[in-house]
Amino acid sequence: MVDFDTVDYFTDPALVPDPYPYYEHLRAQCPVVREPNYGVLAVTGYEETGQVLRDGESFSSCIAVGGPFPPLPFTPEGDDISEQIERHRTELPMYEHMVTMDPPQHTAARSVLSKLLTPIRLKENEEFMWRLADRQLDEFLADGTCEFVEAYAKPFSLLVIADLLGVPEEDHDECRAVLAGDRPGSQVGALDHESVGTNPLEWLDEKFSSYITDRRANPRDDVLTQLAQAKYPDGSTPEVIDVVRSATFVFGAGQETTAKLLAASIRVLGENPELQRTLREDRSLLPVFVEEALRLHAPVKSMFRLARKSTVVGDVPVPAGSIVMLCPGAANRAPERFENPYEFRLDRANYREHIAFGRGAHTCPGGPLARVEGRVSLDRILDRMLDIEIDVDKHGPADERQYNFEPTFILRGLSDLHVRFTPNP
Repeated sequence: MVDFDTVDYFTDPALVPDPYPYYEHLRAQCPVVREPNYGVLAVTGYEETGQVLRDGESFSSCIAVGGPFPPLPFTPEGDDISEQIERHRTELPMYEHMVTMDPPQHTAARSVLSKLLTPIRLKENEEFMWRLADRQLDEFLADGTCEFVEAYAKPFSLLVIADLLGVPEEDHDECRAVLAGDRPGSQVGALDHESVGTNPLEWLDEKFSSYITDRRANPRDDVLTQLAQAKYPDGSTPEVIDVVRSATFVFGAGQETTAKLLAASIRVLGENPELQRTLREDRSLLPVFVEEALRLHAPVKSMFRLARKSTVVGDVPVPAGSIVMLCPGAANRAPERFENPYEFRLDRANYREHIAFGRGAHTCPGGPLARVEGRVSLDRILDRMLDIEIDVDKHGPADERQYNFEPTFILRGLSDLHVRFTPNP
């Protein structure tokens, strides 16, 4: 039995399979409560989570991927530590990527993506998804069984992002070989903290640096050239490395979150034959299904902010220098916002109000892409994988299921999912 009053959320593997009872324990005390081990303020309330995410004036994203690890390289002083943050920013994990940036740097970095996430480009990428989904299913369909994370979720999400970013198709196999086993982002938030301070996107940084440098010297009619020629809002040209970091972070983050969404979705289908039947008969419900999967099984487990100014959240004083942990999985199951929050419902009226993709300036730019990946994948899977069920030899019978989740306090996702099905070529 886990003692929720003393358990270490950041290191104890006991909370990895199911963190939701712990969130409810915190919520029962207050929507904003200080956990005992590191003094982190944990926010479980829906409104309070949204308040923090939208308030970039009071809260900095500089610790977004590290939380309390490593400790702050300075001792907060006074009611406004903005100057201290800027002075020590480069000492914090992944300071060079947009996820940890604050305006105006974040605004400039995100603007580079405007050349990429255009309606035309996203439409072209969706057309690629339909072809890729069938190609990926062809690799294992005849077997009637698979480990879904490795067989489909990881390679599909990786290659969709590769196509979106304009990685030449001749390089897709290399990307899959290098990144499928050791995915960018998979080390972030590891419970053993060994990866804190490392850059899991290093290989991608090098690869995209060569792409962008080449396209600036030798422009082509391709997506990489559009990315290479992107300008900041003031008309200035970004350094190559700044363009690269915007691209590679989208690559890493988009791959991770989508793979987890896909695996969670197939688990839901495998556990719910009636729901599976409903979706097969009415594909117009797929967008709602994807949103409910995101709400109940948010791929991001914890987000972090550093209070740059003394403020108040949910009637709780938050001194400058406080580390604040936001838990989308808790906010998305807040009973004051979602009726019967633990139920998976296709008739939920406010299904789009979840916080799986964040809020405010740091709302995930790949959210619309992930939604399309989920819809396209599920549509083709329902066509070609009939009678999907969880493999009882691997995960146990329905009343004694056992699943493995990646050991990280940042992300939440199945490390493996074994399913059986009837092939429908």
